[in-house]
Amino acid sequence: MRYRILGPLSVTADGQQVAITAGRDRVVLAMLLLNLGRVVDVPALVEALWAADPPATARAQLQTCVSRLRRQLPAGAIAHDPAGYRLTCEPDELDASVFARLVAEAKQESDGTKLRRALDLWRGETLVGLDSQAVRAAAAALDERYAAVAEDWAEFELDAGHDRDLIGELHALAERFPLRERLRGQLMRALHGAGRTGDALAEFRRLRAALHEELGIEPGRELQDLHRRILGGSDDQRVRSLPRTVGDFTGREAIVARLLESIAAAGPQGPAMVVIDGMAGSGKTTLALHVAALAGADYPDAHLFIDLHGHGEHEPAEPSAALLTLLRQLGIPPDRIPAEARDRVTMWRSELARRRVLVVLDNAHSSAQLADLLPTSAGTLALVTSRRRLVGLDGADPESLPLLTPADATALLARIAGDRVTADPAATAEVVRRCGGLPLALRLAGARLAHRPRWRVADLVRRLGESALPELAAEDRSVASAFALSYGQLAEPAKRMFRLLGVYPGVVLDGPAVAALCGLPLDEAQDTVDDLIDVHLVEEPAPGWYRLHDLLREFAATLAGPDRREALIGVLDLQTHAVALSMPEAYRDVLYRDLGSPVPLRPDLLAAITDPVARIERQRTHLAAYIEAAPATGRPEYAWWIARAAWWHLYYRHGGHGAEEMRSLLERAMSLMEVAGDRSGIAAIANYLASAYARLGDAERALELLRLSVRLREELGQRRAAATGLGNLAGVYEALGRFHECIDAARAARRMSALAGDRTRTRAPLSYLSEGYERLGRYPEALRYRRLSLLAAIEHQDHDLIASSLMKIERVRRLAGITTHGHRYLTAALRIAQRGAHLSVVSDIYNEMGNLLRTEGRYPEAMAAHETALTEVRRISNRRDEVDWQVDYAATRHAAGDADGALELLEAALAQANASRMRYSAARAEEGIAECVVGRDPERARRSWTAARATYRALGVPEQFRVELQLGGVDHLRSGEPRETMVR
Repeated sequence: MRYRILGPLSVTADGQQVAITAGRDRVVLAMLLLNLGRVVDVPALVEALWAADPPATARAQLQTCVSRLRRQLPAGAIAHDPAGYRLTCEPDELDASVFARLVAEAKQESDGTKLRRALDLWRGETLVGLDSQAVRAAAAALDERYAAVAEDWAEFELDAGHDRDLIGELHALAERFPLRERLRGQLMRALHGAGRTGDALAEFRRLRAALHEELGIEPGRELQDLHRRILGGSDDQRVRSLPRTVGDFTGREAIVARLLESIAAAGPQGPAMVVIDGMAGSGKTTLALHVAALAGADYPDAHLFIDLHGHGEHEPAEPSAALLTLLRQLGIPPDRIPAEARDRVTMWRSELARRRVLVVLDNAHSSAQLADLLPTSAGTLALVTSRRRLVGLDGADPESLPLLTPADATALLARIAGDRVTADPAATAEVVRRCGGLPLALRLAGARLAHRPRWRVADLVRRLGESALPELAAEDRSVASAFALSYGQLAEPAKRMFRLLGVYPGVVLDGPAVAALCGLPLDEAQDTVDDLIDVHLVEEPAPGWYRLHDLLREFAATLAGPDRREALIGVLDLQTHAVALSMPEAYRDVLYRDLGSPVPLRPDLLAAITDPVARIERQRTHLAAYIEAAPATGRPEYAWWIARAAWWHLYYRHGGHGAEEMRSLLERAMSLMEVAGDRSGIAAIANYLASAYARLGDAERALELLRLSVRLREELGQRRAAATGLGNLAGVYEALGRFHECIDAARAARRMSALAGDRTRTRAPLSYLSEGYERLGRYPEALRYRRLSLLAAIEHQDHDLIASSLMKIERVRRLAGITTHGHRYLTAALRIAQRGAHLSVVSDIYNEMGNLLRTEGRYPEAMAAHETALTEVRRISNRRDEVDWQVDYAATRHAAGDADGALELLEAALAQANASRMRYSAARAEEGIAECVVGRDPERARRSWTAARATYRALGVPEQFRVELQLGGVDHLRSGEPRETMVR
């Protein structure tokens, strides 16, 4: 709830007006709010309602009023007391309480801005329109308090030299409170300080006449002394030309402290100079004036201000014309100011040499424009603002102004728009995000809210919609017009680059991407983007990487012309080939065969990319935008090209962690290919999308996609690609424990490769043939295909497959009972795997090391190897391998005598296997659980072995016979006969 009495009585709930229309209800509520938290006795309320003439039913009618109010206010807000009624609410829910708090804080901190905030809570005369003498009397006391605070605030402003800015407001206050002498004296001082001495004296005469007429007295001694000083010309007439500072300056504490420290460091021996640069709307002038107000006391003789029109509708101010303005501000009569520019410079420096002066040189165009304007004397301070980095200024202390942090941006919005901002944090965060921390945008957004009291913050979010710029405007101010002034100052090459940066589909881009987008040589592109950085139209968040502020990008996009299509083609082509550069050469060859061997449009830019892996990692978040942009080029195939190229990075370098990202990118590319009717693209994407679903545990969807891919590729005559799809089918069947189908698919892949005359695609089918035969217990055949797979890997320099084949040859030999030279195989495999790109191979080798060490009874070493394997596999989030490694680690823990630790691992593995429909792995976990519990819980062991046997039978694997023996052993235990122990 929000209660407001500083003006017409108003009650709101969640930003909506609560309609309290009955006059007596409003009087009762006003009396309770005026005495917030205190009991208002019944006689006082009756007097407020009927004065000295209450009806006989007054108490009953009062109770009716209270009942109606209770229905409209929160439960418990109005409490009954034996003497009367009391209203309670949070302190910040009543504007008068907020006013009192701000005034108290302002006095304690000597903070004029808090007094201004307190005064801004007023919306007119207190409780105007209520027909009650008691209410009017209490309201009059509050109005007097308002006048006193206004006088305190005016004193701050007069001390800061804001004479001209104060005149209008002081006039209005003097009309409202015509007999307040302090207030009238402040108006006289402001008029006199602005050079309107006659008007200042007239105000004294007006007050004197009013006092005579109303009270029959003379003005007090203080006001008469002021009158005499003005008459004698002796009142302080120090020059104060600075515009008024904003009362809601927010954030920038560290910057302000740094600038003040820099000013203090200059000391009395030399001039101080601070240069503040930043993008349009970043608050440069506001910051400069805030610092001037804080530092102004050290420069008592003059505070000067001039707009140099560096970026505006007018031509930049000529230095000679600027000097004329500054000299006149110092009070030099026009007829004394020289006509020649050089003579004006001399006069300017001579005048400053005799004074301690602060000058704000706002909106500077260049260092050359400032050369003759900057003070050179000790005891002077120049505060310079510009949208351009003024690198030519010697001795300057530059400060490039950053955007506001989200916390400061939220605080600024709240100070402008009030309580609604804090009432809806989610909507406020969205407004802050859309404004991008730009103070001008935040002020305009806050103004929209402040002038529309019925709006919620969520309403503003909806208005901002997809395009924020049209909404960020008020009267003659807008974010777009501020940007337009900066854009208008650019040379034509920079204008063209800025326009094209608006169509770039990502956020951050490097030099080669800028050159590709604009069709420029790299050196020329970097020179031009440097020009845009210097005027704060482009940011450089890291060396060699560039971006536009969100609102600038929106503005730039509105300017883009017909060359946007070629620009997009250039950048998408570069990104496709740049991603390819991040792959090992063997995989890159496969990629280019899939894409139809496209030739890059800009090989010169590809040669300039020194670290393609780091580059794609930095741009990962932009991949979806690149894919979405492809149809606009007229070359929709770029969508699947980029998705296909990015797949390798996400699949091999990020493992399971990249699976969801991979799925999302490939799904979008698939949708675009379906719209474009590109069957080749659909077939390619379906093949790689299947791997994402397999990683995410949805093997059935993976099989569906692979069958689609193989069918389309066979129809298109793409036998090589169809062979790849069949090999991938074999891999999914193997993961599902469907080993006979795995072998069939792998054989079909080999046949298809032979028909295509492509020996490069036989590696995966050979590996899956070996895997299938191994799982079926056919070790001689498994070993034969493992060796063929190793030979193929060596022929094609596939380090990952070489390492994997060596490890799996050792595994088949171990399972077949051959343990000689096992460690030599695994050591060689690990050394080679660490040179490859497939991170899961390393974890695979460590897991097998653990298995081999277990067979040798070296349990501590075996457990260390298993733990390393699990650490590696979890790092890449490979769910399937993690389950199998847990089962193997559990076997080692059990063999070492830690049945409880083994059981914990197996139960976790079983849950994961069931969730991912990994039937073979689930059966292995059930078998392990039975081994762990058989001695203490034969019934549970029997259930687990029975479940394992059912799965093994369905898969047709030899483990079913081993489990039959174990189940027989359990039956012996139940009959009291000894059980034979199974050796794993």
